[in-house]
Amino acid sequence: MQRFCKTHYSLMCNLCGFLQLILLFLNNNILYMQNRVEENMSEIVPPEVRPKPAVPAKPSHVALPSRSALLGYIGIDTIIEQMRKKTMKTGFDFNIMVVGQSGLGKSTLVNTLFKSQVSRRSTGWSRDEKIPKTVEIKSVSHVIEEGGVKMKLTVIDTPGFGDQINNENCWEPISKYINEQYEKFLKEEVNIARKKRIPDTRIHCCLYFISPTGHSLRQLDTEFMKHLSRVVNIIPIIAKSDTLTLDEKTEFKQRVRKELEACGIECYPQKEFDEDMEDKSDNDKIREAMPFAVVGSDKEYQANGKRILGRKTAWGVVEVENPNHCEFSLLRDFMIRSHLQDLKEVTHNIHYETYRAKRLNDNGGLHPISSGQDTQESNL
Repeated sequence: MQRFCKTHYSLMCNLCGFLQLILLFLNNNILYMQNRVEENMSEIVPPEVRPKPAVPAKPSHVALPSRSALLGYIGIDTIIEQMRKKTMKTGFDFNIMVVGQSGLGKSTLVNTLFKSQVSRRSTGWSRDEKIPKTVEIKSVSHVIEEGGVKMKLTVIDTPGFGDQINNENCWEPISKYINEQYEKFLKEEVNIARKKRIPDTRIHCCLYFISPTGHSLRQLDTEFMKHLSRVVNIIPIIAKSDTLTLDEKTEFKQRVRKELEACGIECYPQKEFDEDMEDKSDNDKIREAMPFAVVGSDKEYQANGKRILGRKTAWGVVEVENPNHCEFSLLRDFMIRSHLQDLKEVTHNIHYETYRAKRLNDNGGLHPISSGQDTQESNL
């Protein structure tokens, strides 16, 4: 029995050694076959050699702007002060047009805005003056100075607008007047010997007065704003808003906004002219507040121990500059304190440039205006 076990053990050892030899042989054979396959594949399909992409050389004449750290104070920031001093010396022009039916307080509101008697009626109007049978354009200019800054303010009134039985196309004289100012500025620009400072009579802002009916816009309102919003900055306002209750005023403002949107009328500030997110955020607040429900008055009353501008009624005084009473202060801050320069820039860069491009394109350019032989040579 013991002998049989030894024999069986020796056979098992021999069998294990034999199996190890077989596994070693198979392993070597597999490695050999893999090498052969890789060699054959490399002979059939040569490896793809991809050239490195060529990097375009930078032009030698183009210098990329670099931001260098300053080693000391230069004084670049004084350009703002230089501009301020120059503006204070020369002053600037601001032209505002008021449009609306008679009796809506246009002259009073303008006087309230600039806290001075600047309207046409304040200078030479008499109460015996009759309503004209057609739309007229009348303007009056004043120089206003505040804090050393001079502003030549021109107020353009449109007596007769919307006061006739037939008001069809009554906006045409206004549109013609606005385009005439663009034409006048354009002719000054193309002069050979033009003035150092071209007089600016272009309309920078048009205040459109809406009657406080509390119902909806009239067809005249929508037609005027539809035609004129393409050539001038229109700011719609609800005149004499103290005749409406708070609920009526809120509903009327919402209704007007919906009607303007339905008619495709974009009043100033237009969404397409927002320069950045900050502008958009500020202008969205203004657009949501339009049309401004305002009250105008150039009379002062005593209230809470101080003198205020207001309208006296049987139940108290409507304070013009109180935001709880009306939106006059919002209109004033928007039009004068935050967007006055932008009104001028949009007039020049958008409305005037549109007129200028169309005018030059239609006529093949304007000949420079001069005198004598210079004119003949320029035409040749």
